[in-house]
Amino acid sequence: MADRWYPIVDSAVDGLADRLWDVALSLHHDPELAFEEHRAAARLCEELTEGGFSVERGVAGMPTAFTGRAGEGGPRVALLMEYDALPGLGHACGHNLIAAASLGAALALRQAQLPGTVLAVGTPAEENGGGKVLELAAGVFDGTDAALMMHPGTHSWSWAPLTAQTELTVTFHGRAAHPTGNPTEGVDALAALIELFNVLAVLQRRLPAGSHVQGIITRGGEATNIVPDLAEGRFGLRGLTTAALNRLAGQLREAAEGIAQATGTTVTVERPREGYAHFRNNTVLSEAFARHLGELGIPMSAPEPGVFLGSSDIGNVSTTVPAIHPFVAITGPEQSDHTPEFAAAAASERARTVVLASAKALARTAVDVLTGAKDAAWAEFSRQAAAER
Repeated sequence: MADRWYPIVDSAVDGLADRLWDVALSLHHDPELAFEEHRAAARLCEELTEGGFSVERGVAGMPTAFTGRAGEGGPRVALLMEYDALPGLGHACGHNLIAAASLGAALALRQAQLPGTVLAVGTPAEENGGGKVLELAAGVFDGTDAALMMHPGTHSWSWAPLTAQTELTVTFHGRAAHPTGNPTEGVDALAALIELFNVLAVLQRRLPAGSHVQGIITRGGEATNIVPDLAEGRFGLRGLTTAALNRLAGQLREAAEGIAQATGTTVTVERPREGYAHFRNNTVLSEAFARHLGELGIPMSAPEPGVFLGSSDIGNVSTTVPAIHPFVAITGPEQSDHTPEFAAAAASERARTVVLASAKALARTAVDVLTGAKDAAWAEFSRQAAAER
């Protein structure tokens, strides 16, 4: 049943090709940072409105977040758009291409008029802030049967090995004193923080694959002739799974509290915001996307074993809704994202080819969900959730 819709959505994307590439280039030439993507959001909303979507802006309390809706009833498929850029590098993560590909898929599905509901979800601040986390909490994905997106990369991998991630702020409080005049009266908060770095360096050597901790000192005293009474560090933690991340956070907290007791300081450990969960790939949907993209001329493979590609707020969505996050190469494997070279590649002819092929593959995968794959996707989701308990 799904097969008869594939040529229809493919043809729709072909008809939108120049328009989609203009969107990708427009965002690329005018990069905006997390939560400040006003012009990008406005352009995408205009395109959706013109394409027949009912658009709500400012969702989840974010001025640059939006949802476009077409159709009614179930099943319900969400196409996710990212469009924030990197400081100093512009679209060196290729989010302009994510936005254009998901836009193309959404508009093609609207033209095809399949039964069910298509959502086009604008998700700000993936790089710094986690717009999807806020949208999830606000109920944007309630009742959704699949969350679909692609991401440009240096490999074409059918799913993303994304780890769980969070940040912790550790603050030691001591007592100021003159380091020569009355050194015994001082309690050195900076020394306590440095000791935490030493302990974490030892811990790092025995962490399991996919787990990592990296820290910086953000406050370490005001003058060399004053024993620091306050020292603060910020630590980025990653874990192969959300459970592994929580264990690592607990180990850091225990280490900080032990050091405080040993040094006569006091310590607070805070998590400034909710972190990113690990990504739970829905194999039913990712295999469908890979098959479709291969038929369109871009073969995909599984990720290389032991490779981890950072973290993303799509992880949080994937713990609630069947989701995919494939990588589609716009450069060779010798390159890296978050570089000026990758930013240039995000406006290349190869990127245009990737956007159009990915829009078709996303639309086809959405067709699969809307015409019968929903139950299989949810069964796989439930199996994975049970395995993680």
